[in-house]
Amino acid sequence: MEYIVEKIGMSRTISVPAQPVTLLRVLDAKVCEVVEGTAVVAYNSGKKMNKAIEGQQKKYSLSAEFNRFATLEVANTEAGDLDITPLAQASVIRSTFNTKGRGFAGAMKRWNFGGGPASHGHRMGRRTGSIGNAEWPGRVMKGKKMPGHYGNCQNSVKNEIVSYDAENKIIAVLGSVSGANGALGRIKVAK
Repeated sequence: MEYIVEKIGMSRTISVPAQPVTLLRVLDAKVCEVVEGTAVVAYNSGKKMNKAIEGQQKKYSLSAEFNRFATLEVANTEAGDLDITPLAQASVIRSTFNTKGRGFAGAMKRWNFGGGPASHGHRMGRRTGSIGNAEWPGRVMKGKKMPGHYGNCQNSVKNEIVSYDAENKIIAVLGSVSGANGALGRIKVAK
């Protein structure tokens, strides 16, 4: 079973020793149609509407609060509210989020390079340093760690469920989950 969730942030348990937990809130969602275990699900992402979404809402007779659509594996067999009862028995989930985007980053930030000496008039600073060989092979090898786009890529991680509040639809999972606070992602029941 898959669900759309919002990352609230991190906290810790009050047990001794304390454990770091990430809080995830399951979004309200409507199943529009189910085809062989896969469903079209509408949810609220907080973003603006467009003509395509308005057309989908007319097609499925939805209210204005459901303004995004996704395809998920669900427990439902017919259209209606998304069934979240399997979360009560779940012990491990697989969460998929986009990592924080850091734009164009240098080699020190992106690959944890050491950089040059920090004193005595050097000119290297936070540069990459030499990148290729002189005579052979006479080119930069494929896969060389260099500055470039860093972050904003999909990342999945398995987490153990510490607690689940069915009334508020909040899941506390052990450890960290990628992405910024407020980011939307998916969780899948793994166990």
